[in-house]
Amino acid sequence: MKVVIKESYADMSRMAADIFVEIINQKSECVLGLATGDTPIGMYECLVEDYKAGKVDFAGVKSVNLDEYYPITPDNEQSYRYFMNYHLFDKMNINKADTYVPDGQATNVAKSCEAYEKNIDALGGIDVQVLGIGRNGHVGFNEPDCELYPYTHVTDLTANTIEANSRFFESEDDVPKQALTMGIESIFKARKIVILASGEGKAEAVKAMLGGKITTKCPASLLRLHPDVTLICDKNAAKFI
Repeated sequence: MKVVIKESYADMSRMAADIFVEIINQKSECVLGLATGDTPIGMYECLVEDYKAGKVDFAGVKSVNLDEYYPITPDNEQSYRYFMNYHLFDKMNINKADTYVPDGQATNVAKSCEAYEKNIDALGGIDVQVLGIGRNGHVGFNEPDCELYPYTHVTDLTANTIEANSRFFESEDDVPKQALTMGIESIFKARKIVILASGEGKAEAVKAMLGGKITTKCPASLLRLHPDVTLICDKNAAKFI
């Protein structure tokens, strides 16, 4: 795993965006793996700036999102579909029909997850996947456990995750108790992975990911087994490296 420590959140966001722009400009019909949460917002802002400046064209790009709450409607302001539209898709020329987010309204969850996985394969796989890291080392909604699911699946959210995400909802009771998420093997299908970490709150997780055992108790540590992973973090997140 390549580790890059930047001075600030803005600097790390800029570097991550540059990686994505380079891949898009090399392969106009590439497939991007995207994530939600606070951390990638800066990268998305940089991508929008680059698009408006004429540095990158998203017309042929396809995207696949890492996860989605379940159940939730796409027009709910807390849904990850809404997040992606608001922060990225509505601000550029990507074809929304080519942007895929797990179906938070699926009536047959198992079938929907299987179809999502098949779609990733049908697209030819993900060229570059951006990830964040949770304070407990989770990636997507793959939480620390004795065993992890390999492919896209529905999962129960932990009490810690529900509490952490409650700041986005009116109350903790409003947070969905489940989510749909790519599994670890789904993520590993990406040809390149960029993982972002910002702030002192992520420092312990970064330390465990890089320096501890490779274990499902810290799902992010498994990324050390992937052949092309770049961790980009700011100085605060890297304080224990």
